[in-house]
Amino acid sequence: MNFIKASILRYQLGSLLLLVLLLAVVLPLSLDIFRLNLVGKYLTYAFVAVGLVMVWGYGGVLSLGQGVFFGIGGYAMAMFLKLEASDPVTTKIQSTPGIPDFMDWNQITELPALWLPFKSLPLSLALVVLAPMALAWLVSFAMFKRRVGGVYFAIITQAVALICTVLIIGQQGYTGGVNGMTDLKTMLGWDTRTDGAKYILYYVCVGLLIASIVLCRWIQTSKLGTLLLAMRDKEDRVRFSGYDVSNFKVFIFCLAAGLSGIGGAMFALQVGFMSPSFVGIVPSIEMVIFCAVGGRMSLVGAVYGALLVNAGKTLFSESFPDLWLFLMAGLFIGVTMAFPMGLAGLWDEKIRPWWKERRKALREAAVQPPASTQLPPAAPAAAPEPQLPDGVGSQRA
Repeated sequence: MNFIKASILRYQLGSLLLLVLLLAVVLPLSLDIFRLNLVGKYLTYAFVAVGLVMVWGYGGVLSLGQGVFFGIGGYAMAMFLKLEASDPVTTKIQSTPGIPDFMDWNQITELPALWLPFKSLPLSLALVVLAPMALAWLVSFAMFKRRVGGVYFAIITQAVALICTVLIIGQQGYTGGVNGMTDLKTMLGWDTRTDGAKYILYYVCVGLLIASIVLCRWIQTSKLGTLLLAMRDKEDRVRFSGYDVSNFKVFIFCLAAGLSGIGGAMFALQVGFMSPSFVGIVPSIEMVIFCAVGGRMSLVGAVYGALLVNAGKTLFSESFPDLWLFLMAGLFIGVTMAFPMGLAGLWDEKIRPWWKERRKALREAAVQPPASTQLPPAAPAAAPEPQLPDGVGSQRA
């Protein structure tokens, strides 16, 4: 029993089980398929937020370009889906059947070599993770080996996001340009637009997200997690102890990139399109906000942050179409100023201590009976009358 309790406390299984109950039971039973599909889209951003907890909260490396890796994973999946939707029968009205429509519009007469690996689903799924990690390794290895960090690394990641956006838009014949890749309907002949398919994709997204949280929590509780915290707080001490700090930073940055790629792939599957609007600087900064609102030290809190911010965007844009941007800005500023450690910090610093004090007071009240049930104290017994010697009383009388 003590081992189970210790495991729950160490791996934070209680909060994780509550999250699973919310995502797998409460929301599917209480929302219609349209709203549930929106929640599934929000959860794809949670992959990025979980990765940022590892790279920013534990590794101390702030990346403002995570949208790049989200977009690469999404484009990898979208390219496979687009090729399946561009079979010769469907595209027979094109001048070159068998290639995506935007290639035909740009006078491309054969499928580029870059697209050939995406004819295979297993290879496409591998590239969903490996392609973002390869770019992350290239950027981080070049920077961290030269001890470039802090605000300089954040600016460099922003520059990478801008470059990738310009590249995707400029190569319209190969990427779809500013419109992106649309009309993604089937995967191996399975129609992803039906209600049943949306439920399945939602649960797949939830399962992958929970698995990602478990993996990251395992890393946090290992020796590597301890070294990451030490590296974040006292990098020079870790370096003087004989560890190569740059390798740890490269690893954790590549891990966050791989998680972001999975989120992008699930986004393309559930929403049915992918465009460069999810790759640039603005979406990358929004993804950092998801992590900050939820708590940059909490994996589960990052998921709640992604859900809360995106649900707020949907609610405000529907109810206040002219003011929703100001309302979202107020939400970001208010939460950041009132709760510097996010929702998880609010729980740890305010709600949990209050709940512990409340439970302690209830236990103490249960041990002591109420005042109305206590018996009144007995009156003190009268002192016995002293015995006089014989003859004394008669003499006084």
